[in-house]
Amino acid sequence: EAQLVESGGGSVQTGGSLRLSCTGSGFAFDDSAIGWFRQAPGKEREWLSCIGLHNGQSYTHDSVKDRLTITSNDAKDTVYLQIDRLKPDDTAVYYCAAHPLLSLCIKGGGRDGMYYWGKGTLVTVSS
Repeated sequence: EAQLVESGGGSVQTGGSLRLSCTGSGFAFDDSAIGWFRQAPGKEREWLSCIGLHNGQSYTHDSVKDRLTITSNDAKDTVYLQIDRLKPDDTAVYYCAAHPLLSLCIKGGGRDGMYYWGKGTLVTVSS
C-alpha cells in the first residue's frame, strides 16, 4: 500500500522557520515528483512546490519562492520543505503528494490529480 507521511509541523511565532519532511513507501518514491500543498482554514488547497526526484529539478510558486525551499536528501527517500519568515497567513495543514511526472505535479496532478497523498501536518503561526 502506497503511503506518504509528513512531519515537522508545529506552532511557531511570526518570523520563525520550520522544516517539513515527507517520506513515502509502497511505491517508487525515489522516481516520483513530490509536491507540497497546503490548505488553510476556510480556503482551497493550494500548490506550493514540487521536486522531481529523478533529476532534482524543482518549481515553487512565485508567491512563496522567496521563503520556501524544497529539497531532497541524497538517498531520495525524504523530501523537505523549508519555510522561513513564517507569517500568520502560513497557518495551514501542509500535505505532500506524489505524481510520476513533475510537469503534472506543478499542476496539482492535472486532470487525474496527484496519485498519493499524505494526511498532512499542521503548521500554526502566531503573531
